[in-house]
Amino acid sequence: MKIIKRNGSEENLTKKKIFDSIVKANDCVAEDERLTRKQIQRITDAVAEACEQFEEPVHIDLIEDMIEKKLMEHSAYDVAKRYISYRYEKERVRNNKNLTDKLYAKNVVNQNANVDEFSFGGRIGEAASYVTKEYALNHLISPMAKANHINNEVYIHDLDAYAVGSHNCLSIPFDDLLAKGFNTRQTDIRPANSISTALQLTAVIFQVQSLQQFGGVAATHLDWTMVPYVRKSFAKHYRDGLKYIRNIENIDWINVEDKDLSIDDKFYDDEAVKKYAMDKTLHELNQSVEGMYHNLNTLQSRSGNQLPFTSINYGTCTLPEGRMVIRALLEGSIKGVGKFHKTSIFPCGIFQCGKGINRAPGDPNYDLFRLALQSTAQRLYPNYVNIDWSGNEGYDKNDPRTYSSTMGCRTWSAWDINGLGFMKDGRGNICPVTIIMPTLAMEADRDVEKFMALLDKKIGEAKDMLLERFDWICSQPAKSAKFMYENGTMYGYVPEEGIRSALKHGSLAIGQLGLAETLQLLIGKDHTTKEGMELAKRIEQLFSDRCNKFKKDLKLNFGVYYTPAENLCYTAMKKFQEKYGVIKNVSDKEFFTNSIHVPVWKKMSPFEKIDIESQLTGYSRAGCITYIELDTGAKHNIDALETFVNYAMDKDIPYFAINVPSDTCMDCGYQDEINDKCPQCGGEHIQRLRRVTGYLTGDYKTAFNKGKQDEVEHRVKHSDSMKDWK
Repeated sequence: MKIIKRNGSEENLTKKKIFDSIVKANDCVAEDERLTRKQIQRITDAVAEACEQFEEPVHIDLIEDMIEKKLMEHSAYDVAKRYISYRYEKERVRNNKNLTDKLYAKNVVNQNANVDEFSFGGRIGEAASYVTKEYALNHLISPMAKANHINNEVYIHDLDAYAVGSHNCLSIPFDDLLAKGFNTRQTDIRPANSISTALQLTAVIFQVQSLQQFGGVAATHLDWTMVPYVRKSFAKHYRDGLKYIRNIENIDWINVEDKDLSIDDKFYDDEAVKKYAMDKTLHELNQSVEGMYHNLNTLQSRSGNQLPFTSINYGTCTLPEGRMVIRALLEGSIKGVGKFHKTSIFPCGIFQCGKGINRAPGDPNYDLFRLALQSTAQRLYPNYVNIDWSGNEGYDKNDPRTYSSTMGCRTWSAWDINGLGFMKDGRGNICPVTIIMPTLAMEADRDVEKFMALLDKKIGEAKDMLLERFDWICSQPAKSAKFMYENGTMYGYVPEEGIRSALKHGSLAIGQLGLAETLQLLIGKDHTTKEGMELAKRIEQLFSDRCNKFKKDLKLNFGVYYTPAENLCYTAMKKFQEKYGVIKNVSDKEFFTNSIHVPVWKKMSPFEKIDIESQLTGYSRAGCITYIELDTGAKHNIDALETFVNYAMDKDIPYFAINVPSDTCMDCGYQDEINDKCPQCGGEHIQRLRRVTGYLTGDYKTAFNKGKQDEVEHRVKHSDSMKDWK
């Protein structure tokens, strides 16, 4: 008979193992209280017979419960008591070992590439995470949810955060916070009155808000947000210019600043003073952007010496001040951080592409689009989000807060059924789950119709699991995230109604893992073939139909999520391999393919990859990403990058990224794709920067888990399939 162990793997259980476990408890009691060997054998046979009645493998906890019950039926109370103590002691030893491993950084697996698990903070964070995950799994979630999680069917993300009831991510309403000021635990912050203060406070707000939640934080339109503060700084520098160049000091500058005058306003009519003010403003802006980049890459304000996952969306503001901000952000990205000018890991830059705004020659921000492409070629950032995506059709073109924007990882806020419409500010993902489809394919005996029926059932259970967690999060007091609710960073909060009034505007994401491997199991082909794509569309349509129905019926923002699966791609694969072994093109690597992506080892051109994935991205409303891999020739072919980005936008891809090798010699600072040794100094201390999910991280060979490392090694460069692309 098959049993499911506590780590989710399966193994054969023999009668001898049952018999021996009872004998161990029996030998520890007084002789006159012991069972005979014949009695132990009868109990063993009864438990084994009961297990045989189950069609599916039985969890070890259930078997041990049956043994305890049979012991009690035989009036072997002392033996039962000893057996219970034996179970408890084994569990205590098991937990102590796992906790010790976390505290002393043994068996580090790099679940999160942004966490240094060897550091003191990392060790404390990992140990706390282990304890809270165990608490959530054993005391908070329903038996159905626990079974799905343990059986590698539906994965519950961030169980440690589940335990305390925090939510995932948020797009922060910076317009409000910077204009009105905000409160923190220790003090209150005045409204910003210069671009330097505004960008400094942006970094502060990012960090404080990140402590109210477990996921990422984003600015949805930073270029528009900063316009008033560029104007305030310009007005101050113009005033100084009048004072020191023209010796004029008798103007009421408070009224001038209150009018929020454009830097092109006719009020600024002294050309010499205006040039002085512009030079000073640009210097202040560039210094402030550089300071923000350094702050967001150095202030490890989260547990585990972790930086907040920050993202900034920009690119559509055509006002002169907004264009200045966009240019400063891009030039700061290109410049890099530190003495070797390394690529800035945070914030994740996301350039918002829109027809008539920046995509073609003659568009007002086309020059900035070209600068963005230059930054991407060298720094991988920015990524590109599609303002014209069909999934955001109906947004308010006069309100940048409704423009397409995203978290760097890919999390997206779609139209809100509870009244905020296409608003992106003040909303985010509340919590996700991920359906591990290859497991379902095996449980369905690799039969398509059985699989579709089982998938439908699991989507329904995923919905119930999200509702369980949503209700638990909503039950928390507002003081658990005081900064968020006191300052209104999550929109819609009504104190009398509790925090559900705000949380209902966020998304509940039903994710998925391993579409490519699932198709291989079911029909022997993936979605790079016609037959595979037909079945893929059928699967994704089911996800979409169910989420749309849940959204309509339950008045909550359910959506299909194409899961990043940074750690899950590896852990789910290990469980799958333990249960089903190695299956060619399915489990013969260390990772499952993320969501609906084309397998990373498939050779094809960038256009072919975009063509394939663009047929599926439209089913998602909770977040997705498409990316292509290029060689270092991208740095010298900005025209090709422009073609790729525009092609993706025209194919209705919502969120697009370009991967280019970015290696740095840590001895001399040389940057390019480097093999074993630096070609400039011969050094071997090389940092190899690669993308994980939508974000970047440090050296993938030390920061990524084994699954993601294996994925990187299997990635083909799609540019290799294009003749003379350079």
